[in-house]
Amino acid sequence: MTGTVAHDPSPATAGPPGRPLIVTEDADLLDDLLRLCAAAGATPEVHHGAPDHGGGWEAAPLVLVGDDAAHRLRGAARRRGVVLVGRDQDDSGVWRRAVQIGADHVLMLPDGEQWLVDRIADVAEGVGRPALTVGVVGGRGGAGASTLACALAVTSAREGLRTLLVDADPLGGGLDVLLGGESAEGLRWPAFAASRRGRVGGGALEESLPRLHSLRVLSWDRGDCVSVPAQAVRAVLAAARRRGGTVVVDLPRRLDDGVAEALAQLDLALLVVPAELRAVAAAGRVASALGMVVRDLRVAVRGPYAPGLDDREVARLLGLPLAGEVPVEPALERAHGTPGPPAATGRGPLARFCATFWEQALVETGGPR
Repeated sequence: MTGTVAHDPSPATAGPPGRPLIVTEDADLLDDLLRLCAAAGATPEVHHGAPDHGGGWEAAPLVLVGDDAAHRLRGAARRRGVVLVGRDQDDSGVWRRAVQIGADHVLMLPDGEQWLVDRIADVAEGVGRPALTVGVVGGRGGAGASTLACALAVTSAREGLRTLLVDADPLGGGLDVLLGGESAEGLRWPAFAASRRGRVGGGALEESLPRLHSLRVLSWDRGDCVSVPAQAVRAVLAAARRRGGTVVVDLPRRLDDGVAEALAQLDLALLVVPAELRAVAAAGRVASALGMVVRDLRVAVRGPYAPGLDDREVARLLGLPLAGEVPVEPALERAHGTPGPPAATGRGPLARFCATFWEQALVETGGPR
C-alpha cells in the first residue's frame, strides 16, 4: 500500500545519480530496504537518525524513513522526497507521524515494494522530466503514419533532443527498414518479451538499441514473434520515458493489451487521415477507440483533397483538433533510388511540418526535456 500525505515530491533533477538515504534501526526493515535498493541498482546511505545538517538528509534525492525512526526526525529540516515506510496496515497513527516529519508518501511493505523499487531506480538513474511521448496512427491502411512517425523522430534528433522511435506495429514491416538500418546491431522487440516482471533500466535500454540517424530505434526483427506481453510494453516504454527528450510511437490501428499500454503512456497522438471520404469514415472508428484511452488526440490531414474536403472540414467531421496538413514529400529517394529516411535533410515540406509540430508541442508542454 502507498499513500500520498500532502504533495508529490518534485522529480529529481537530471544529472548524476544520487544515493537514497535509509533511516531506521529496525534490522528486518533495513534488510528489506537494502534488498529493494539492490533490485533497483542503487547503493544507499544508512543512518539510525537524521544525518548532520547539510549532510545526507538534505543531499539525498530520496529518503526512506522506517516507522520506528519517525520520532527521531521531528526536528529535522523539512524537505521533499521523504517516504515513511512501515508494515502495520492497521496503524492509523502512521499518517500523523508522516505529517510530523513532512513525508510525501506513506508506504506499507510488502504491498508497496514495486512502487518503491521504481522510485529508487528513478533516483539511481538521475531521472529528470519524462520524455514528451507522441503516438502516430493511421486513420486507414496506407495513410502514411509510419512515414510521419519516422519524419518526426528524425526531426527531433536533428534538433538535438534525445530521441527514441518505437515501432509498436509488428505487422508493419519494421521501422528500421524504413530508416535503412535493418542490419544495424542492437536489440529488437522480441528480446524484451521476458520483461513482463520487474523494471527495464532506461540507460541500459538506450544503449542496447540500434542507433540510426542520431536516434535510437526499437523495431521488430524478421522472426516469427509478432507480440510481446503487455507488461513488457509497459516496462520498456516507461524506461524510455524516464530518459527524457522525445519518444515517438508508430501505432497499429488494431487495439490489444500491448497497444493499450502504449496508448496509456502517450502525451498526445496524431491520427493521420487522407482527405477522402472513405478514409474519414474509417478514421472515425479508429478515433472512437483511441479516444477512450488517449488524453490528447489530434488529426493530421494528408492530401490530395477530395472535392468538398479540406483539412478543417476533415477535422470537423471527426470532431478532433487539427494538428495541421501533412504535406506529401516530393522525393523520399536518394539518387541511386534506395528509399531514404523521411525528413532526413531538414529541407522540404515534410521536414518543415515536423519542425513546426515539435516547436508547438514543446512550448505547450513546457520546453525541451
